[in-house]
Amino acid sequence: MNLDHELSVTGSNQSVDEHRDERRWIEKQNRAARAQRKKEEMNRIRTLVGHVTVTSSHPGTGSCRVHRAQATELQGALGSEDNAYSSDPRIKKFKEEEKARKEAEKKAKADARRKEQEEKEKLRQAELEAARLAKEKEEEEARQQALVLKKEKEIQKKAIKKERQRLRTTCKNWNYFSENEADSVKMMEDVEKLCDRLELISLQSLNEALSGSSKEESKSAVEKQIAEVNAQIKREKEQEEARMRQSTRGAEQSSSGGGGSSKSWSEDDLQLLIKAVNLFPAGTNARWEVIANYMNLHSVSGIKRTAKDVINKAKSLQKLDPQQKDDINKKAFDKFKKEHKVVAQSVDNAIPSERFEAPGADSSTPWTTEEQKLLEQALKTFPVNTPERWEKIADAVPGRSKKDCMKRYKVRCQLHNE
Repeated sequence: MNLDHELSVTGSNQSVDEHRDERRWIEKQNRAARAQRKKEEMNRIRTLVGHVTVTSSHPGTGSCRVHRAQATELQGALGSEDNAYSSDPRIKKFKEEEKARKEAEKKAKADARRKEQEEKEKLRQAELEAARLAKEKEEEEARQQALVLKKEKEIQKKAIKKERQRLRTTCKNWNYFSENEADSVKMMEDVEKLCDRLELISLQSLNEALSGSSKEESKSAVEKQIAEVNAQIKREKEQEEARMRQSTRGAEQSSSGGGGSSKSWSEDDLQLLIKAVNLFPAGTNARWEVIANYMNLHSVSGIKRTAKDVINKAKSLQKLDPQQKDDINKKAFDKFKKEHKVVAQSVDNAIPSERFEAPGADSSTPWTTEEQKLLEQALKTFPVNTPERWEKIADAVPGRSKKDCMKRYKVRCQLHNE
């Protein structure tokens, strides 16, 4: 019994499920059919309205009035929904509120953007103003400090000038502590040396010591101060000479490391090297060989230099500081002037040689092979368009004047033409 009941219930459930699926399928088919029919009806109405509108534009037809009425009726039916939608006050109010809300949001965003830009601009302007004020303050402080320093220097300068004049006046009143004119002149020079070397405090102390002292005491104080200044000058000179010797030894060591360890350079050789470098500038043919030959010809040390030795030494001299270079150049120039003065006297007083040159040659000392090489090299180094050409050529040939070089060149030209 129970089994039969369960079978009946199961069968009924299956029939219900089948009916449900069938209904769903039918509803789906109906929806599709309704949508298709609605689409077709709407297309038919649009076609009809368009046809009626076109037909109404020709008033000569008999059915114009009927078609116009039908078109009006159809258009009214289609637009009734739009009219109702547009005429509803609630919808109008809703649209106006929505538009107002959007405009308000847009305006609020624009205002916020504008305020943000204004804040950024204000901040930037404030930073620029602060930087400008800080710069002006710094410049004003620097200007005030410069004015203070300038005033202090002026005050110190006036004070030093006053103390110097006071020292000169005191020494002058005592006739420079001597009755002999030569001693007075010597003391005057020493007093000027004190004025140049002493600082303000030292001048003030010396003047205070001289103000209430006798002649002998004043002389003793001045001489003591002069001795101290001379000792200081001597120490400075010794330090400078020691520094020069140290730099010279360093240059010698550096040149020795470059391959010239067995050849030392004396001060005369250094000056001769500087002179040769100036006489034969860059661009000279076989420049360093010419400089080496020049040094071997004129060096008193007897050491033969090669082009490599000369190059290494010149490089080491270039590494010296400007002060050392100036000192070496000054010594070289002083020696150069001294040698030329001596050479000029010896040439003027030279005894004419018995050797005869070609016609037109000068009657002075005959030209040696080395001098001829130097002359030829100088002629190549200083071309025709060189200002003061023959003076430079004469400087490049020691012992020969401008006139000698010009005569020698003329003679060589005549021999070459013959």
